[in-house]
Amino acid sequence: MAEPLHTKVCIIGSGPAGHTAAIYAARAELKPVMFEGFLANDVAAGGQLTTTTDVENFPGFPEGVMGQEITDRFRAQSARFGTEIFTETVSDVDLSAKPFVIKSGDRTVTADTVIVATGAVARRLHFPGADTFWQRGISACAVCDGAAPIYRNKPLIVIGGGDSAMEEATFLTKYASKVYIVHRRDELRASKIMQNRAMNNPKVEFVLSAEVVEARGDKLMTSAIIEDKKTGEKREVEANGIFFAIGHEPASAFLNGQLELDEDRYIVTKPDSTATSIPGVFACGDVQDKKYRQAITAAGTGCMSALEAEHYLAALEDSQ
Repeated sequence: MAEPLHTKVCIIGSGPAGHTAAIYAARAELKPVMFEGFLANDVAAGGQLTTTTDVENFPGFPEGVMGQEITDRFRAQSARFGTEIFTETVSDVDLSAKPFVIKSGDRTVTADTVIVATGAVARRLHFPGADTFWQRGISACAVCDGAAPIYRNKPLIVIGGGDSAMEEATFLTKYASKVYIVHRRDELRASKIMQNRAMNNPKVEFVLSAEVVEARGDKLMTSAIIEDKKTGEKREVEANGIFFAIGHEPASAFLNGQLELDEDRYIVTKPDSTATSIPGVFACGDVQDKKYRQAITAAGTGCMSALEAEHYLAALEDSQ
């Protein structure tokens, strides 16, 4: 176990939110420490972007950029300005007293402020072909990937029955020739307004009481097997893509209930702020954003959290 280390700002997480927070905090000479994670939530350091291929909607990359490349650039920029980065996953935090205590398996850090940027992981289904065609036809983000050439003017499938599934299916109709919404129940969970929007779209077809049980193809996905849950009948449909829209799991379990969470376990932050229920603890990115979940919005809240941490620290110094 390494000697305990004290920092003014400890950042937990390493996606666009965490690294933007680190860049701002480091340039403010707060000498932040970052735990970037080691396969935390089964995702590499850098978060969800590392699981994507072409990123075409992040400003500054007109030709697009690979997900791993842009996360490497985030990391290099954080390090350039002096962020101390540990490739370790936080196992325990104590937010009950000041300074806060953050522990990994290898070290203990005490901090005057903590920025939680641990993200959220899209729920995925596992069936034959689901892993084979991941990012080669199968995705969990229509807004991120739906405009890619492999999906244009092709039939696509959205799995889910909630508002996000209706929204993603409607979005995909801008590019797809047809969109199947496959839901395992015979009733949708989506609000009536979202259901009606999808039902009134001529490109959308609902397949209820059904499940996708296999994805097929060669280098890219070209079809899917759909099973009727009532009859057991299976049919193959042409489809160049499957989009999971069955929710996300925010990475907040390690907090052990010390911060206020909502009913879906996202960290609750104050309006127009990244401040949490504990003064001096801030949350940014997908661990507190269930609505947008985009790299650019995560980066924006990362900036906010660093600025708010800086103001909090300045107020502490003024009061002493």
